[in-house]
Amino acid sequence: MKRDQVRSSSGRRTRFAGAKAVLSGALAVSSLALISVGSATAASASAKKITVAFVVGAEADPFFISMNAGAQAEATKLGVNLIWQGNPSQYSPSTQIPIVQQVISQLQSSKPSALVLGPTDPKALQPYVNQAIKAGIPTFNVDSSVANLKKVVSFVTGNNAQGGAAAADALATAMGYKAGKKYNVAVGMTSPTATTNVLRFQGFKAEVAKKYPGIKIVAEAYSQSSPTTANSNIQGWLTKYSQGSSTALNGIFAIDGTNAEGAASALQAAGLACSATSCGSGKVALVGYDAYNTNVALLQQGIFAALIAQDPAKEGMLSVLNAYNFLTHHKVKGIKHLITLPNVTLTPKSPAALLTKYTYQTA
Repeated sequence: MKRDQVRSSSGRRTRFAGAKAVLSGALAVSSLALISVGSATAASASAKKITVAFVVGAEADPFFISMNAGAQAEATKLGVNLIWQGNPSQYSPSTQIPIVQQVISQLQSSKPSALVLGPTDPKALQPYVNQAIKAGIPTFNVDSSVANLKKVVSFVTGNNAQGGAAAADALATAMGYKAGKKYNVAVGMTSPTATTNVLRFQGFKAEVAKKYPGIKIVAEAYSQSSPTTANSNIQGWLTKYSQGSSTALNGIFAIDGTNAEGAASALQAAGLACSATSCGSGKVALVGYDAYNTNVALLQQGIFAALIAQDPAKEGMLSVLNAYNFLTHHKVKGIKHLITLPNVTLTPKSPAALLTKYTYQTA
């Protein structure tokens, strides 16, 4: 009887132990399942694709084509969805603002996302930068900037003031500048307000005032990034400041690539362009900005005395990287608020490898 009781008790204990083991196993499996689901949810959240949208001024400009190439290469490397927008050819707030508004609306429904903007006007685009930031969209500037950068995460640009100063030096050399003589110069720009143009012109004027008192800036005009308009501006100058007169034009600073294109074609048509062997009396020295492939070819012929080349691909690459780092780590630490890239002065004597390195892409 006692043995049976013991046997019965042992059987109950065995069954209880077995049930406990089954229950423990079930709980363990359940816990693992919960951990697995939680991990998957976290992984899914962290793996959600980041979207970075660029809005530039005139997207068909080789400068922005090169920027797009650099941005796209970095986006592909990091697994970022890149949106690229801009008016095909016109560089103005009136064409850029509707695009920015549309992109902000798009980004609000595709977070995590960031906006990289190259403002065509520092004041006109400021409200839309503020709007994006208020909507929780981290905003970055590239090439040009808005007036108030306080809440912009980062701004990547070329050293525009230095580029303008380098252009003044190159133009003085091309005109054969000598102390005591007078030289008339005109400056072609895209916009009177875009920060890139403003800073280049400031750098140019400061260098002239410091080193070349004989240079007088007799004219300036704007093209809205249209080579045709730039060409027309130069034709007007060549008529007003005709060769052989006391007010003859001696040099032109074309402050960006489209103005450089227009200036070169106008001087060639008028027979006033320099050549690789001559830029003497009766010719107009030309210094431009931006290494378009067509402008580099003209540089090699001596039509341009110099080109100030930027690194738009790197500007695009760094902007994508900064946006990715901010959206991934949710902090500005480690991201420079201002990144200024150096320019390079290209001349007809520059090595072929250097010209190839800095020539902008066309597609």
